[in-house]
Parts: sequence; C-alpha cells; structure tokens
Amino acid sequence: MDAVAGRWRGRGGEVVAPRVATHEQLQRVHDPHYVQRISELRDRAVSLDPDTYTSPESYDVALLAAGAAIDAVERTMSGSHSYTLAMMRPPGHHAEPAHAMGFCLFNNVAVAAAHARHALSASRVAIVDYDVHHGNGTQHIFDRDPSVLYVSTHQYPYYPGTGAAGEIGTGLGEGFTVNLPMEAGSIDADFDHVFERVILPVLRQFAPDLILVSAGFDAHQRDPLAMMRATEAGFAAMTMALRKVADEICHGRLALVTEGGYDLGALQGSLEAVVETLSGPAAAPKWPTATSASGRGRASADAAIRALAKHWKLQ
Repeated sequence: MDAVAGRWRGRGGEVVAPRVATHEQLQRVHDPHYVQRISELRDRAVSLDPDTYTSPESYDVALLAAGAAIDAVERTMSGSHSYTLAMMRPPGHHAEPAHAMGFCLFNNVAVAAAHARHALSASRVAIVDYDVHHGNGTQHIFDRDPSVLYVSTHQYPYYPGTGAAGEIGTGLGEGFTVNLPMEAGSIDADFDHVFERVILPVLRQFAPDLILVSAGFDAHQRDPLAMMRATEAGFAAMTMALRKVADEICHGRLALVTEGGYDLGALQGSLEAVVETLSGPAAAPKWPTATSASGRGRASADAAIRALAKHWKLQ
C-alpha cells in the first residue's frame, strides 16, 4: 500500500494521512460496550478469536483505519474529490456490532456509511463488496435498514459461512441485502456476468446518494486464502463499472475502502489497476475476453434473481 501511495504521490496525486475516528462515530454501528472494551486493549497483545489478534498498536491503528474511511466519504460527498480510495489495515467488513472477527476490529465501511447517512445528509447509501469473503458484519449491521443497500460477491461456501443468496435482509430491510455467492474457481467473466445482470441494475433502481466499495483483492488468482481466479484487469473492470454507474446515478460519488488481499504482489498490482481506473478517463469497463463465463457467474446471478424477485426488476 505504501508503494502504491508513493507512486501516486510521485505523479502529482494527493495522498493524505487519516485522522482518528471518534467513539461517537464508531458507536453508530458498534455497541458502546464493545468500543470501550477494544479501547482497553491499547498497549496489549491479546487473542479475540481464532483469527483475530491485537498488538499493542492495534487499537490506535484501527481508529485511523475507520477515520480514513470517514475522510474518504467526506471528500467524496463534499464534491472536492469525485472518487476516493482509503488504503488501510486492519480491514473491517467482518467486524460485528459487538465482537471482532476475521482480522477486523471496527467495521470501517459501515462506519463510513453511517457517517454519510447521519452527518452528511445522504438519504441512501450503497455498499458493494467484492472481497472474496462475505462481509457478515456489514450485512448484519444494516440487515433491517432500507436506507443502506449491501451487495456482495464472494466465494461460497467459505469463511465466514454467511452470504447465501436467500439472505436478503429482514423487516423493513428485506430486499436491501443482495448476495451473489460464487463457486470456487470463478473467473473475471463470471464477475462480469453478475455485475451486468444483478449489481448494476439494482444500483440503478436503488439510486443511492453515494456508492461505497469494500475493495478486497483476495479473490485474485494468486491469493493464498481463497480459490477464485480474478485478475488485476478484472478488478479494474469491476471498479470502472462502479465508477460509470456512480457517474450516472449519484454525481460520481464513489469511495473505495480496502479489505483483504494477502499476496503482496497481487495486492499491489490490483491496487495500482484500481488507482489507474479512478484517475484516468471514464470508459467502458474492459473485461478480459480471453475466456468466456464458466457458468459459475450465471448460477450465482440466477440464484440471486430468484431470491430478489419481489424486490427488484431483474432478468
């Protein structure tokens, strides 16, 4: 991430350090007792679950990560920057309202969405999550909220075990959770298929004031934690598709927040492809054409369309 930021700065791009998120901002999506508990871990190294540990600096870094997501949203919503990218660790989308999970302490993208809703006058916010793992925390935080649309592509079945197509939200939020579970081995063309048939049509119908992206790059074909086969060009195409729809429906308000990505070369290449996509001219997404859809994307789109038939016009 530092290398990507350094190259961007060297080309004249703006790179800013984040400020810390406040407890008030965190408590829009997290239980106050949980926020206090995590704060008490400052300067300590502890295990929170089988995958999630803290170091003595973790609490302070997690505040900066959530603050970076907030800063990205503020810049996008103010119009000073049409597109923003917040590059941080730790990631956030597994963090539940009251417990840490999957390397995540605070749910950065959820904190940013709530900030947009409650402090920046956004009536509707969409979150698109293309991390290879389902964002269980983000889904559960907004499960009953019709003002926040959550859309996820993810390897399934896989960690954390959530994200079936039939999980579409509850109560007033029914229909505002869109899960696209994809089989291991899915390729760029499969992502193209679910974007065209489900993600872009739902975004247009929802018409948010802001699109947030949980930009995880662990669906990359070289990532060691999963078994998907996306490429740098595929991530660039996904991002361009979201940039184009943001231009169309919400004045270009698009903010990306990094999530997973555990092969350093693949992470760097994917981030550089996204930076190029956001900083260059708008164009049609350039999906790789060397291979056709494997059928995995079609199966995922078909399952989501069946589950959402009462809520969105999809084919």
